Amino acid sequence: MTKKRKVVKKNIDLLQNTIEELENKKTEIEEKYLRLLAEWENYRKRTTKEKSKSIEYGKELIISQILPILDDFQRAEKAGETNQKGNGFLLIHQKLINILQKEGLEKVTISNGDEFDVNKHEAISQIPVEKKELKGKVVDEIESGYLLNEKIIRFTKVVIGK
Repeated sequence: MTKKRKVVKKNIDLLQNTIEELENKKTEIEEKYLRLLAEWENYRKRTTKEKSKSIEYGKELIISQILPILDDFQRAEKAGETNQKGNGFLLIHQKLINILQKEGLEKVTISNGDEFDVNKHEAISQIPVEKKELKGKVVDEIESGYLLNEKIIRFTKVVIGK
């Protein structure tokens, strides 16, 4: 082999090594890029989910604070205090209910004789009952329970028969 050929062969070997190194670096950079892209997507999804949960928690907190006002309206309505300028009272009460329903609030409906369920009810008292079929069942509702987007935010306070 001539000297020129040796130099050319050496240069070709050097170029091939350089090409291999560059391809390895390219592959490494592509892998880093894909990992970073996947991490970014996970971060974006996680923060979106956390933001959504935060909004729901804030909604739940505010609505929980408004529920006693709703209870006062219902007590006043039961007591017959709506006779004095009752139209305005009922209008305000209905507007409040409509706003809360648009935000996903639902009243838990129960009736006397329903089974007592610790997942829905909070027993605040027991009273003796004459009918055997009412033992261990709801006899009276003291305070309404509410769901916010199908999650209980306040249990129904009930009296059960014993």
